[in-house]
Amino acid sequence: MIKLQNVNKSYQLDDEVIFIALNNINLEIEQGEFTSIIGPSGSGKSTLMHIIGLLDQPTSGLIFINNKDVSKLNDNELSSLRNTFVGFVFQQFNLINKLTVLENILIPTIYTRSKLEFDPIEKARYLLKRFGLETKEKSFPNKISGGQQQRVAIARALIMTPQLILADEPTGNLDTKSGSEILKLLHELHEQEKMTVVIVTHDPNIAATTNRKIEIKDGKIQ
Repeated sequence: MIKLQNVNKSYQLDDEVIFIALNNINLEIEQGEFTSIIGPSGSGKSTLMHIIGLLDQPTSGLIFINNKDVSKLNDNELSSLRNTFVGFVFQQFNLINKLTVLENILIPTIYTRSKLEFDPIEKARYLLKRFGLETKEKSFPNKISGGQQQRVAIARALIMTPQLILADEPTGNLDTKSGSEILKLLHELHEQEKMTVVIVTHDPNIAATTNRKIEIKDGKIQ
């Protein structure tokens, strides 16, 4: 489903210094995998996540999504693919406090360029009920708990029925109980709906719960 071929990513820090974030990455992730990308701070795991999630482009190398070379896509095509292919779950939740819980979940449906084959409000309410948030529809994110905010973020990630859930330190801002509940939810999405889930983490205990572990250090897969 995802293939990275000889992918490099570097940044020009000043006139003389170039920082190499990713160094010749070759990686394949198959449909239906439950995978973790683990590494210490500065290892390149967040950069790799951004590349896989089409949030950033490599300095060199190729990315294939379902055998399609994404380097051949223009900005609009790339944005459209990102919106339908991947659902993001971030450590900071990235919810908009001036919007209600329901409105936050609906955001990806607003930015899509394709005609929706479902009623977005109906689906958003289904997800709210599924995640035990039906009473929070009109609440604002800063008025609910961290665990509830992350469930809202997961509902937002699922609203477009993506093929991939990409979770960046999804339990990082949660207490132990809430973190365990979020991990359980991600496992359920994989096991019951056969979703492809990739968790980016520095925590070996979280990585140990996944079926495959990709270790990265100094921009290289170990």
